[in-house]
Amino acid sequence: MLGASDFLRKKKAQIEVVKVPGAFELPHRAMKMAASGRYRAVVAVGCILAGDTPHHRYLSQATMSGLTLAGVLSGVPVTCGVVTAQNWKLAMERSQAKGVNRGREAAQAAWEMANHG
Repeated sequence: MLGASDFLRKKKAQIEVVKVPGAFELPHRAMKMAASGRYRAVVAVGCILAGDTPHHRYLSQATMSGLTLAGVLSGVPVTCGVVTAQNWKLAMERSQAKGVNRGREAAQAAWEMANHG
């Protein structure tokens, strides 16, 4: 989340951070926010770690599909900064302050779509 919020603050964007219980709830909240007319874009940030069962695959697919649907149905850009990884170490590698940061990438995409899309 820090990568996304840091990027948007540097752009002087007004941001609102809304927490949800888990990744599965992201699409529902993103849709409500996008449909409210209060936001020019919604950036969803989270993490799904693999476990001993294939549950993470179903959760990831539902989350990504739901976020896509929220953007398409609302007409407001909804971008995905949800990291899916096999373990915590790999998730952290995708959340570096100076390197790869999926949250920052999602915020950049949202900024571009809201301002130039």
